[in-house]
Amino acid sequence: LSMGKNIMQSRHDEYHKLTRGERIGYGMGDFAQNLVFGTIGGFLALHMLTVNTISTATAGFIFLFVRIINVFWDPMVGTFVDKRTSNAGKYRPWLLRAGVPLVILSALLFAPIPGVRGSVPFAFIIYLALDLVYSLVNIPYGSLNASLTRDPESIDKLTSTRMMLANSANLLVYTLFPMFVQMASPKDRSLKDTGFFGIELNLGNYTDPSANYAWFGVYSIYMLIGAVALFICYKFTKERVVATAEQTANVKTTDLFLELKHNRPLVILGLFFMLAFTFMFFMNTVNGFFNQYVVGHSEWMGAVGLVASIPGIAFPIFWPRLKKIFGKKGFFHLFLAMFIVGELLTYIWSREGMHDVLWLAYIATFIKQWGLTSATGFMWALVPEVIAYGELKSGKRNAAIINAIMGLFFKIGFTIGGAIPLWLLAVYGFNETGARQSASAIEGIIMTAVWIPIALAIISMIIIQVYPISDKNVTDINRQLDEIRV
Repeated sequence: LSMGKNIMQSRHDEYHKLTRGERIGYGMGDFAQNLVFGTIGGFLALHMLTVNTISTATAGFIFLFVRIINVFWDPMVGTFVDKRTSNAGKYRPWLLRAGVPLVILSALLFAPIPGVRGSVPFAFIIYLALDLVYSLVNIPYGSLNASLTRDPESIDKLTSTRMMLANSANLLVYTLFPMFVQMASPKDRSLKDTGFFGIELNLGNYTDPSANYAWFGVYSIYMLIGAVALFICYKFTKERVVATAEQTANVKTTDLFLELKHNRPLVILGLFFMLAFTFMFFMNTVNGFFNQYVVGHSEWMGAVGLVASIPGIAFPIFWPRLKKIFGKKGFFHLFLAMFIVGELLTYIWSREGMHDVLWLAYIATFIKQWGLTSATGFMWALVPEVIAYGELKSGKRNAAIINAIMGLFFKIGFTIGGAIPLWLLAVYGFNETGARQSASAIEGIIMTAVWIPIALAIISMIIIQVYPISDKNVTDINRQLDEIRV
């Protein structure tokens, strides 16, 4: 009787309805990682090429080589994490164990250390170490998502909350970070219209090597905030859906290949992740180049970024309802189509005679980011059901291994989206030291910022169409897992 009571209590705990505080606590992990790694993804390339004076092609190869190493590293991390546990949990402790080194290494990438400016070995070693440590944070954090609850409604609400916080961090990254750095940059300072309703600020040139202390100072503050957010995430989360001792003992590295072979939803979702992050980072990598050299309004990045952040902060609360109205596939098709419309408006902004039309920049960016943040944000809600499907098929709850696989797809997209744009810019003749760029280089920036992301978004719509798990399937999977555990 006592054992049966414990089983029922365990089942009840696994379907725990997450409180708002718990959802915010977990979402602070997304806030921290976007603050730390989002700034790396959005601005490291620009910093490397202009402030650190590393060549375009070399920077591209640094990004590529590090990602190749990740192909072997991430599965090892997933297996290592899944095979171990502690009194603090299986996944939570890594937020602190790896979180502190993550913050320090991130700051070193922008550190104005005498004698290492332009040093390819230094940039490569620090970036490689950062990326390896990031896996030790991101994979356990993603696994923690599936360990908080199995309640589908709570998972949808959790996804909305975490994406609101993630996009709040994006506001600090893509809107305010470049403006703060320009405010602290010493060269070519002048009073410029920021696009914030006529507000003018004294801004300097942040793409000059003299801005190295400005970059480091602003980024260091961001890192301190990120460290606090990771601690909050650790403090306010609890693991409830966990692998049994037997499942933990039976984890093997080869489980990765078994999941890829037998878990079809995982492969389809992984491909969608890869394509989504590819076109996202295509845009992020060249965003600074687009504003600086195509439209010539780097001072607007803060204002345009603020408008871009609104959909990701204000609208995720409506995602669960929109999913019920349009269904999973309809949800993704709707917002990917919206992203494409926003990109087409961005192309119009890039045309001669349209560069100074601020309202067009606002509308194009708002629509584009509404589509992008919704499509790439809500896809995380599908990961727990893919883990449950894998557990049903294999009898093993390989949450960290599956998150390592998802992380692998993510990093392939991050690599393609980070390296290929730089190579394309090199092919199109981008001049790292030039204040102005050739017509060919401008064409290359537009190609990577607009047309390639549109093509990849269309392919993503096709991929998500064949995703096989419906909401009814999720209910059936949970019911079967309950029967097996009882």
